[in-house]
Amino acid sequence: MVSQIWPNPGRLRVAMPKLIATDLDGTLIRSDGTVSERTVAAVARAEEAGLAVVMVTGRPPRWMHGIARQLGHRGQAICANGAVLYDLHTETIVSRRTIEPDLLAELVGRLRAVLPELGFAVEYGEGFLFESHYNLGRWDARSWGGEAVEDDKALTARPATKLLALHPPTDMEELLRRAHEEIGDLVTITHSSGRALLEISALGVTKASALSDYCAERSLTPADVVAFGDMPNDLPMLAWAGHAYAMGNAHRDVLAAVPLRTASNDQDGVAQVIETLLEPPA
Repeated sequence: MVSQIWPNPGRLRVAMPKLIATDLDGTLIRSDGTVSERTVAAVARAEEAGLAVVMVTGRPPRWMHGIARQLGHRGQAICANGAVLYDLHTETIVSRRTIEPDLLAELVGRLRAVLPELGFAVEYGEGFLFESHYNLGRWDARSWGGEAVEDDKALTARPATKLLALHPPTDMEELLRRAHEEIGDLVTITHSSGRALLEISALGVTKASALSDYCAERSLTPADVVAFGDMPNDLPMLAWAGHAYAMGNAHRDVLAAVPLRTASNDQDGVAQVIETLLEPPA
């Protein structure tokens, strides 16, 4: 199928959606970490027109305060790749799906046995723990509200929304392959940062599964949804949605899988599509 760039000369339009689902980093958010005035206005117009707007992100809830403020506390968010439903209006966690402690311990043990240089961290929604091997380079995990731990027992003592495994020397594709061989039958594994960082959720938890549940509770179908994304962790959501758009700056796997495209995040690609959808018929 030939890719379409949106907006396009043929003024391609889809039926008015009922829900807009958008990733954040690399999608709704510009490369400098801001949400443009154009995007804020487009999101506001969408809500005023009766469309639900859901941010579907790998971010944990504690990284959502600035986004909630910039967007005027509009919409809801599916965080941690589908593990947490978060209300941006009230900035509270509505629900979460976790990996239980016994399984966390098994995952860490299996992965450490084949990749001993891995550094681990666990997300809870409100905070996270990390070990000394979890080296983020120029980012200090403590500055993100994290707490350092010294052993696996402390790391795996509580249910977690996400297990993170970092292995900078390893190629991302090789890291994914080895992780799937060891634990792929127990959990959902994806990546989104561009670094050799595995993002591990409970089995079956993806952006798509969470968005599907969210829509089912509101009697919405995939045909009612327009979705936007840029990284491999967005692919299940983009495949599920009735209408899906890859950002112009998207990862090569996303560009290969998603025929429709909009402009890049720095060109307000999501806002461009929303504005076109909300245009009155000619």
